[in-house]
Amino acid sequence: MDAKVEMIAAGGDGGLVLQPGHDPYHHLHDEAYAAPFSEGRVGWRDLISVAGRRLESLDGTWNFVLDMHDEGLRQRWFEDAPDPIGGWTTPRDYDDGAWQTTTVPSCWNVMRPEWTYFEGGAWYTREVAFAPGRAGERVFLRVGAANYEARVFLNGVFIGSHRGGSTPFFIELTGHLAAGANRLQINVDNRRRPERVPMNHTDWFNYGGLYREVGLLRVPAVFIRDFGVALVPGSQGRRIAVDVTLSGPASGTARLRIDGLAEDVAIPVSEGVGRIEFDAAPELWSPARPKLYPVRLSFGEDEVADSVGFREIRVEGQRILLNGEDIFLRGICVHEDDRDLGKVSTEADIRRRFADAKALNANFLRLSHYPHHELAARIADEVGLLLWEEVPVYWAIDFANPDTFADADNQLREMIRRDRNRASIVIWGVGNENADTDARLAFMSGLAASCREMDPTRLVSAACLINREHFRVEDRLSEALDVIGLNEYFGWYEPSLDGLKRLFANSDLDKPLVITETGADAVAGREGRPGELFGETHQADLYERQLDLVESAPYVRGFCPWILYDFRTERRQTAYQRGWNLKGLIAADKTTRKKAFTTLSERYSELAQQQTPAGA
Repeated sequence: MDAKVEMIAAGGDGGLVLQPGHDPYHHLHDEAYAAPFSEGRVGWRDLISVAGRRLESLDGTWNFVLDMHDEGLRQRWFEDAPDPIGGWTTPRDYDDGAWQTTTVPSCWNVMRPEWTYFEGGAWYTREVAFAPGRAGERVFLRVGAANYEARVFLNGVFIGSHRGGSTPFFIELTGHLAAGANRLQINVDNRRRPERVPMNHTDWFNYGGLYREVGLLRVPAVFIRDFGVALVPGSQGRRIAVDVTLSGPASGTARLRIDGLAEDVAIPVSEGVGRIEFDAAPELWSPARPKLYPVRLSFGEDEVADSVGFREIRVEGQRILLNGEDIFLRGICVHEDDRDLGKVSTEADIRRRFADAKALNANFLRLSHYPHHELAARIADEVGLLLWEEVPVYWAIDFANPDTFADADNQLREMIRRDRNRASIVIWGVGNENADTDARLAFMSGLAASCREMDPTRLVSAACLINREHFRVEDRLSEALDVIGLNEYFGWYEPSLDGLKRLFANSDLDKPLVITETGADAVAGREGRPGELFGETHQADLYERQLDLVESAPYVRGFCPWILYDFRTERRQTAYQRGWNLKGLIAADKTTRKKAFTTLSERYSELAQQQTPAGA
């Protein structure tokens, strides 16, 4: 090693450490290299409403390199001047990646075959041309989603970080941006870890990258950070509540306009927070008539604008009531997965997804197993579909770890804050298929409490498992839920449907239950004999028999099969699956419909005829 390396004794165990600053190879021996980049982590309190605002897009071509050993953090690549290799006086391991580019948004797994299963770090770099605006202006970087952990660097300086692979984040660049060209770098790490949310064992593909839109947001010195517009629960649709949160402890008056309902409402704001309730009689939003009202809210120099629907969702005994009318949720689960784009969702793809749900005669979708693109809920508002949104508290989360809870709670609050003005969302999901342990009960009850604190206008649920000892729906978490979700695969992983009959007979519930998953794999085009696994006939017959049983259980108020499209998951490795879950009603091409699609569509049509107009 270089003669300048200085070795010093440290600690009572006689170990040796390398003295930083004297060792050009210090990074080889420092396994705490990532610790400094956990500072400045942003979360739900840092989110900014983008409703009606203009974002300066940073989408397009970025320089890109994979970094499986985290050399960029160890060697602090971001501090190196972006000089061409020909001008270097000492060698480096990074040159901004100009020799290789990728598109933002995208998932690196679908960009090149050799990147398909890569899990680790990657560096995105681009030049940002910046022209300062009006005096006092503040500038924020907005990233729609980066899976899983992201660290932001500007002009060689670490600015901040975020963790959570499906929710947006904002990092302030005010004071760091220079007039003219700026070098923006984002390090993204999609490694699965046992303490993260989700943990390292899941049943969907672990895409990596900046896979949603990236842009700059300019706002005044004092701006509207968040606002909510909704019916007051229990007001029979005749009272509206509006709240506003500013970027700081300013006081004054916010002005509200809701076209056709409120011309000019003054909202007193004290220390950055304001709230008001007033009487109104909006036409209520429903799948049958998805009425939206233009809303404008201003404070000082700032203004936000949105289109908002007004509806009430509540539980009464075993029933789910939408605007006071009993509703059965004719559902389907969907993943954010595309054969060609990975986890990227375009508007066209979302609209196709919802058109297929409408063709299925569904009125409800479970957006599994993480927050989907925000456009999904906006388009659902427009076309009239009810949604369940959830966070990836999936399987064996590290429920006893306080940091894991903080991660899950932040993702939940980011999802709620982003989407709370969407009428289509009627259920927040706090978890999926978790064993009923004491640690899990405390963890998920805490998440349910966070839902109610953040948003008292929606229902809370989780996809639960059955009690195998008593063979009944009996999860201790159900006390914290408004609606019980149940994942069951009778007729597939458990071949006989007799177990479902027994389960329904043994269960006596005082609140509604929704079948949140059930189904069977089928290879598109492989008809198969009745009862033959991986055939379309067996999949279609299963839904017929399941729905016959569901209709005999009065507390079952929704049916949400798994899943609309076949999707990529490396867990599935039979000769039929080859890395795909084939339970989709439609193949991975998102065009080829299996027999079960027609079967379910016909049964849902029969159920729709029994439905009240609001839930049609």
